[in-house]
Amino acid sequence: MIATFIGASPYLFYLYENVPTTQVWENSWFTYDSKSWEDANYAMWTFTNKMLPLLFLLIWFFTSKHWWYHVLIVPITMYLYQTINIFNDNIPDIDKFELIYMFPVMAVIIPSIYLVRAQMFNKINTADKTMEELEAEFMLKPTTLWGKIKQYF
Repeated sequence: MIATFIGASPYLFYLYENVPTTQVWENSWFTYDSKSWEDANYAMWTFTNKMLPLLFLLIWFFTSKHWWYHVLIVPITMYLYQTINIFNDNIPDIDKFELIYMFPVMAVIIPSIYLVRAQMFNKINTADKTMEELEAEFMLKPTTLWGKIKQYF
């Protein structure tokens, strides 16, 4: 399923071309008013430019087997903030001040990753283990997707 999504991603990116270049986009499911964007097509193009990288980062995060995968939370937070901001009516504020909102996430994740790395290299100097054995020792391995999501909350 993941491979199909990744393979179809170019087609998913160009779905915005099916959106009309009018301010209000009406279809059988919903009506979207692009408001200050003034063009629903442009708004959806911006949305796909933020949403697809976010989805790729989430796939990478949930399928990574490396000890450093928690650092992916930083760009995930950035793209999530940008994606939510697309639907904000105040266009000049898009992609501004995201570092202020990301700082608490970065303040926790980056030192944590550094401490894990420091512990690993400490153990390398005191034991005869390979890097792969140390990665396996530090890695949390939930058995289900729900278990992996649950370990963060």
